[in-house]
Amino acid sequence: MGVWAAVLTGPGVGAIATIGLFGQAVPSILEAVFQPSSSGGGDFEVGRIALGYLVDGTETIDQVTVAREALHEFAIHCHGNPLIVEAIMELLQRHGVELLPAPQWHARVLAAEESNTSLAIESRLALTTVKTVAGAKIVAVQTEGGLGRLCRQWRAESVSLDSIKEQVAEILRDSDTARLIIEGCTVVLIGPPNTGKSTLLNTLAGREKAIVTDIEGTTRDWISAEIHIRPLAATVIDTAGLAADLADGIDKAAQARSMEMLQRADLVLLVLDSSCPDHRIEPGLLDRLTGKRTLVVLNKTDLPERLDTTLLPPGLPDPIRISAQQTTGIDALIGAICQKLGVADFDPHTPVAFTGRQRTLLERLATAKSARQAPAMIDEMLHGPIQC
Repeated sequence: MGVWAAVLTGPGVGAIATIGLFGQAVPSILEAVFQPSSSGGGDFEVGRIALGYLVDGTETIDQVTVAREALHEFAIHCHGNPLIVEAIMELLQRHGVELLPAPQWHARVLAAEESNTSLAIESRLALTTVKTVAGAKIVAVQTEGGLGRLCRQWRAESVSLDSIKEQVAEILRDSDTARLIIEGCTVVLIGPPNTGKSTLLNTLAGREKAIVTDIEGTTRDWISAEIHIRPLAATVIDTAGLAADLADGIDKAAQARSMEMLQRADLVLLVLDSSCPDHRIEPGLLDRLTGKRTLVVLNKTDLPERLDTTLLPPGLPDPIRISAQQTTGIDALIGAICQKLGVADFDPHTPVAFTGRQRTLLERLATAKSARQAPAMIDEMLHGPIQC
């Protein structure tokens, strides 16, 4: 076993940075580069923290603390200046330490614990990046319950291939919904100019993110905000208003970017002005909404309603009436968002795939030609190599 190191804290300047070390030879490497402040400070025991200095020959790099967190696992806590972190990593590399990205380091450390299955390792890795508490619950149960339970059941009970395929199809469908809770989703506000999209963004974000004026077409590019709508973490994007005829090249470029954002959306909110008699929906927009999860939001209901909703283009869902300015109807809109995305009543114990490796194996299992192929795929799900 070699020795691996990774910077475990985020990039950029911070008060403290943490460097993880793992391997049987870590104590001998620390003996060469760490000078404890007190006698006996280098005699590491699990759970003990030592204060001292990292040195490169006669040069002191930084005052640090070193903690032994497990038999072969150590953590160096240093000052968060990126130059100091880089110097420490270079020092460790010169002493034979292999430098890894944090996810790969975590994966190797977890894999070194022989009791861990592949699902268990992936679960612990995913928990470091999951967006919501609800997403963490989904990931956490997949090892002993959820997907792990089903895989063990398939192997122990010799379930027929046809039955496995039926369950796999359901798992893949549920995984699409679970992804939105685990990784977060993208909600795009789109529609004609001056319908209140920027006001709605500010209302959902709970603070002013976008400039709001009475000047039509104020938003010339996209603006985003991160919001939490239980059980979701959502990136809400306010796009430039879409109008049929624009001579301004800047506006045309902004609208092209709006269309790009629309293609990336998990959900589209088509925002219309209830006080305007003409819905002003750009002719090509409806074609682009085909196949997209869409809600129609009728804004500015605090003003006299002049829009005849019976004249809206066919195929659109019934509108949700709100006043972003007065914050009325927002709870109903949030409820509709969760229902449309299928996350409102999602059971965290549902078996799902939460990594690309798992999804690929399930897709292969769904197309298996022979029952003889299934056991190897299931075993690979539980014990196969993982991707970092």
